[in-house]
Amino acid sequence: MLKAICSHEELTDSIFYCCVDDIINAPELEKLKNITHHISTTRFQHCLNVSYYGYKICSLLNLDARSAARAGLLHDLFYYDRKKYNANKSKGQPSHSRKHSDIAVHNAELLTDIRPKEHDMIQKHMFPMTLSLHKYKETYIITFVDKYCAILEFCVPRVQKIINRRTSNNED
Repeated sequence: MLKAICSHEELTDSIFYCCVDDIINAPELEKLKNITHHISTTRFQHCLNVSYYGYKICSLLNLDARSAARAGLLHDLFYYDRKKYNANKSKGQPSHSRKHSDIAVHNAELLTDIRPKEHDMIQKHMFPMTLSLHKYKETYIITFVDKYCAILEFCVPRVQKIINRRTSNNED
């Protein structure tokens, strides 16, 4: 089953999936399933969350939902440990927050043809850390959704833990 955080929809049966079905099972994305991201999820799951919610919002606003889905899935396509990178970076070397979007764009271009709009979304999703302004409305949405999903990925498991503890205490 393939689901986004806080969604009950099976994504492989959705219109959303048609936007990413040619890349979602690529070995480059499969590798992300083994990398922890935002403490309690994988980098793949985070990218899937951003992809799905970016798609949903762009669909509602009659924007380019397909490009949002694809850029969301590819926006964190890098493989290094960001904590080790930041701990070992030398003076003058860009922080992870500034550097990884360039790497993600490069890796995305090796994986598939990306449109200029998708390039903009991947490259600038860390605004304001990446100083360039967004060219497209969809880029603003992916930037916002990335932060929203990071908050969900951090908070939801903790809230579920509290609920489970209270439920088990009430059963005693």
